[in-house]
Amino acid sequence: MEIASILANVCLFLCSFLSYHFLKKKKKKNRIPKQRAKLPPGSMGWPCVGETLQLYTQDPNVFFAAKRKRYGEVFKSHILGCPCVMLASPEGARFVLVTHAHLFKPTYPKSKEKMIGPSALFFHQGDYHNLLRRLLQSSLSPGKIRKLIPSMESVAISALESWSSGHIINTYHEMKKFSFDVGILSIFGHLDSNHRQTLSDNYHIVDKGYNSFPTKLPGTAYYKALLARERLNQILSEIICERKEKRLQEEDFLGHLLNFKNEKGEIITEDQIADNIIGVLFAAQDTTASVLTWILKYLHDDQKLLEAVKAEHMEIYEANERGKKPLTWAQTRSMPLTYKVILESLRVASIISFTFREAVVDVEYNGYLIPKGWKVLPMFRNIHHNPEFFPYPHIFDPSRFEVAPKPHTFMPFGNGVHACPGNNVAKLEILVLIHHIVTKFRWEVVGSQNGIQYDPFPVPQQGLPARFWR
Repeated sequence: MEIASILANVCLFLCSFLSYHFLKKKKKKNRIPKQRAKLPPGSMGWPCVGETLQLYTQDPNVFFAAKRKRYGEVFKSHILGCPCVMLASPEGARFVLVTHAHLFKPTYPKSKEKMIGPSALFFHQGDYHNLLRRLLQSSLSPGKIRKLIPSMESVAISALESWSSGHIINTYHEMKKFSFDVGILSIFGHLDSNHRQTLSDNYHIVDKGYNSFPTKLPGTAYYKALLARERLNQILSEIICERKEKRLQEEDFLGHLLNFKNEKGEIITEDQIADNIIGVLFAAQDTTASVLTWILKYLHDDQKLLEAVKAEHMEIYEANERGKKPLTWAQTRSMPLTYKVILESLRVASIISFTFREAVVDVEYNGYLIPKGWKVLPMFRNIHHNPEFFPYPHIFDPSRFEVAPKPHTFMPFGNGVHACPGNNVAKLEILVLIHHIVTKFRWEVVGSQNGIQYDPFPVPQQGLPARFWR
């Protein structure tokens, strides 16, 4: 009886199994095949690591130019553990960042998101992102940032004085300190020295761990950074508490965050405020410091250009009674050659080589499939170094910006809804620092510094060792 029962069950299972596959096969026969776009050409590299090592050990100009030459302006790769589609044309960048931005979401490794804070505006899109972006842009409007000029000048002069003792400095590291101090000004206005110092100390620990291997083992850079990030939350909570107690109505970024309340009475929480403050500091520091370092190298390498820039600033310097009067907003708008030097430095250095997005659905572009979940990288560096848009792209020539570039061919601050909202502050602090450098100081680069290192942004070798003096 037991054997018969087992045989019956086996027969039932076999009948069910064969019926299922017969029906499935019939369904496949009746289905009209849907034509599917093909993946772009390209190499996925080695298993697991893909082409990450090539990307971070080669000159990116060489790596990306070779890919573009072999595969065209749309190609696939595998970097940082992710399958990617790379777009090396203005049309591709515009497709992802502007016209079809809703099909792609900002994406960052979870370890980095945790370090900055999951509520930071550049991890989001939609209503929350739009709200935070609006508050940040409001706090950094021309009317607001023009009031920062005297404080920026004080920070710039203090930094230069500390560099001019005759010892060799790592220019990039010093520029990071300067950019951090300007970031503090933009976010908090005037912050007491104790809070500024503790913020600085803990932020720099977080900064060191940001690009380290994400392991939580005690003693590692990443573990130390996580602890420092918790301390930053506590420090920011103390600053917020003091503001609320004193009922200060400041117009800086923190003030805009604290004063927000929508029609439902909802406010921005302290955790959200902390994440966005840390996010703005991250966005403001490394990129601006890299650009400033490259500007000093390019000017040092072209003494004729340096003299022309100096002449432009000496005219303003003399009008201000040899620096006794502060710079005015109008004067910072009247530095055309310096402004072109900044733009050309942004183009040649291409601090942001690409940006990461992720396809939220299957997307077809230019006849190729971008599968859902794949990363998409608009290639700013390729576009900025394309001779079709910028003849002799490796030559540093600020005069090329006497004519505006073609649309979507120059995107040093990104494009679309996620373009950098603080780019005007960055340009202003660069103009202010350059003014004081060329009118009051001299500098020389120590040694032959023709190579590039990635920290992770491209900077001259060893951070451009230099000596400053009056």
